[in-house]
Amino acid sequence: MSELKDLMVYVSKALVDMPDKVEVNEISGEQTTVLELKVDKTDLGKVIGKQGRTARALRTILNAASTKLRKRSVLEIIE
Repeated sequence: MSELKDLMVYVSKALVDMPDKVEVNEISGEQTTVLELKVDKTDLGKVIGKQGRTARALRTILNAASTKLRKRSVLEIIE
């Protein structure tokens, strides 16, 4: 498991009411890694936040971590 995936699992579990339902799928491409975040339907609002603020914050954290690892990554929140 990569550090980026670990990071997203850790942060997401801290945000939601049902941490056991948090799933992060990692798809590695040639240049970009896509992280798919799945949470319980009732927790979807918590990871997106008002006007997408929490989702934007998650992407910022991921971006900072990927830059440090010299990788490109994208976070997709799956309903």
